[in-house]
Amino acid sequence: MIHASEPKPGNRGNDSGRQPALVAPGDELLPEELLRYSRQIIIPEIGISGQRRLKNARVLVIGAGGLGAPALLYLAAAGVGTLGIIDDDVVDLGNLQRQVIHSTNTVGQPKTESAAARIKELNPLVTVIKHNERLDVSNAVGLFGQYDLILDGTDNFATRYLVNDAAALAAKPYIWGSILRFDGQVSVFWDAKGPNYRDLYPTPPPPGMVPSCAEGGVFGVLCSQIGSVMVAEAIKLITGVGRSLLGRLLVLDSLEMTWREVALHPDPEVPPITALLPSYDDFCSAPALDAAGIERIAAHSIDARELERLLANRGQGTEDFLLVDVREPGEAEIVSIPGALLAPRGAILGGEIELPRDRRIILHCKSGGRSGEVLAYLLEQDYVQVRHVSGGILAWIHDVDPQLPGY
Repeated sequence: MIHASEPKPGNRGNDSGRQPALVAPGDELLPEELLRYSRQIIIPEIGISGQRRLKNARVLVIGAGGLGAPALLYLAAAGVGTLGIIDDDVVDLGNLQRQVIHSTNTVGQPKTESAAARIKELNPLVTVIKHNERLDVSNAVGLFGQYDLILDGTDNFATRYLVNDAAALAAKPYIWGSILRFDGQVSVFWDAKGPNYRDLYPTPPPPGMVPSCAEGGVFGVLCSQIGSVMVAEAIKLITGVGRSLLGRLLVLDSLEMTWREVALHPDPEVPPITALLPSYDDFCSAPALDAAGIERIAAHSIDARELERLLANRGQGTEDFLLVDVREPGEAEIVSIPGALLAPRGAILGGEIELPRDRRIILHCKSGGRSGEVLAYLLEQDYVQVRHVSGGILAWIHDVDPQLPGY
């Protein structure tokens, strides 16, 4: 929810994008630095002083993925003295369509290692600190306290709320970006001086309502479009020049190539952040099922091997059932289980597609989450001949047909 009411009293009500420089000037620039950054130094608003502030800055980038990849490259090129990278993932071939800091040669390496090596190639004057771990409630506040500024390039709601709350507790500003398909959003959040992420989204959407990039796809170049804006905001905050996106949300439709701006204010209905939640995954999940509900779902689940057997029997005419793929059309174009009928989750839950009640139905998705949600919905609608494949098509690829492409 975008809130446009009166701001809260106190410093947090000041949502002006113009702030003094976040970082003090560092050591004098070396001759190599004067040459390397000369095109930036000659900009009057940056100058020698601004470049020394960048040299003295410590910036933490969360995620060396779609947004983190271009952001890290431009931060390093701009001369940010210390870059921290936190990511516990490894480089996958499917990353390279958008995560431009990595390469074919680094597939299989930790993303922190791959990104650090590329940064050193680009600018050996930058100090890189690798945090090859997952950001969680145990390390977020302490880690943020070691840096001047945070860039959040994550792609899930649980981590976004964690970053927001930890940044507020650590009294740090952070730059947030989000991408999906052709759409991107970017803003600056600073709880002490203006809005935070909870003022934009007080509560997470219901699970499954907003697809992840893995489910919905992403226009690769959109990562650089939003990532470069994030770096521009970082440079402005560090040097104190221009007007930042604090108190403003920038929205990009790259398919139509239009930008629009939405004003943000602190929401008086949002409680102040005083501590981290015990579990952000639980916060972003639907209410937990009771024991009976869990048993009911388990009783209507099969694995990939069982589906293989049932499909073989169906081919021989000894079984009759409908295999329903509840993923999106773009996912089905990449890989499908032979003989599946495509019926996207949203169309079923929205009533656009009604599945037959007089046939056995087996549901599958990518990994089991969406098909499990549709299963629960159909059971509530008194379907009795319905099951789903736990593990989804990824389990099918792993256990049945490893030659199929994963994604």
